Amino acid sequence: MNKNYYAILMAGGVGSRFWPVSTTAFPKQFHDMLGSGDTLIQKTFSRLSKLIPVENILILTNERYNDLVLEQLPMVKQKQVLLEPAMRNTAPCILYASLKIQKQNPDAVMVVAPSDHWIEDETAFAANLQQCFDFCQKENALMTLGIQPTFPNTGFGYIEFDKSDTNPIKKVNQFREKPDYETAKSFLEQGNFLWNGGIFIWSVKSVTAAFGKFQPQMNVLFQKGFECYNTENEKQFINDNYAMAENISIDYAVMEKADNVYVLPATFDWNDLGTWGQLHEKIDKDENNNGVINAKVILENASNNIVRSDANKIIVIDGLHDYIIVDKEGVLMIYPKSKEQDIKRITALANKL
Repeated sequence: MNKNYYAILMAGGVGSRFWPVSTTAFPKQFHDMLGSGDTLIQKTFSRLSKLIPVENILILTNERYNDLVLEQLPMVKQKQVLLEPAMRNTAPCILYASLKIQKQNPDAVMVVAPSDHWIEDETAFAANLQQCFDFCQKENALMTLGIQPTFPNTGFGYIEFDKSDTNPIKKVNQFREKPDYETAKSFLEQGNFLWNGGIFIWSVKSVTAAFGKFQPQMNVLFQKGFECYNTENEKQFINDNYAMAENISIDYAVMEKADNVYVLPATFDWNDLGTWGQLHEKIDKDENNNGVINAKVILENASNNIVRSDANKIIVIDGLHDYIIVDKEGVLMIYPKSKEQDIKRITALANKL
């Protein structure tokens, strides 16, 4: 294990499109969404720990999830859990974690990874990550792992790389916003576009220099606490100052402004598990394309449904096609898959009841 390798595991999201399983009090990264025996954060931590020392993996999360993190990752010490006292998107928390790591080890290289994505080929993931670490140790580079697009998805941002670059690691031309369908189709036809999976790799020197250049105000705010980091005064400084940071993503704050951005096209399967439909793609299905998680079912004249239940009850379905059926404590949801983007709105309505 290389002591200069670090990870920042992003675990603060709510995953509201997975209601009623994922809630503000207990979001999707802390659930076994696929019925695999491990929660998403446990799978991600295990995957990273194959290359990165356990003590060098930091968990970035909201204060309310501190106990959940420590319960699900018993190998993690409290000092590895960085608690955001306010929701400020990804740039402030990444700068905070990066400065904390820099104080501990100025030679560090790190990966920033979401805690709720699904990656099947963990060997390929480790090989890709190693390639990125090797590059970032030698070069002043901000890197991302780009996902090979399999269809014209309009729900992801895209990374456009230099078509003429024959190196395995490509120079990024630009980041592109979530496109409409026709634009997404043209991206795939051009062949030099990848999905932005939100996995970033860089040396601590490169990323802190980039924040100094592109986010001077935020940089000054967090640099003020440098002496406090990794001491008993850190928590007080963060509680007093964190909310003053701008609410901005790492993409807007740094990646889209920098000219030293590179991408490695990933060789592993990836799914960001953003919706019930994406979850349906990843689980085993019967001959009628019904996917079932933790439920006992009788299915007749039913196809292309996803059924999930935490209760030990029999669910009988007849005549339903393309539906999400979720039974969770006080909620039963039977909802068309074609309208799954509306689940966020339904969640808000349910919270008012």
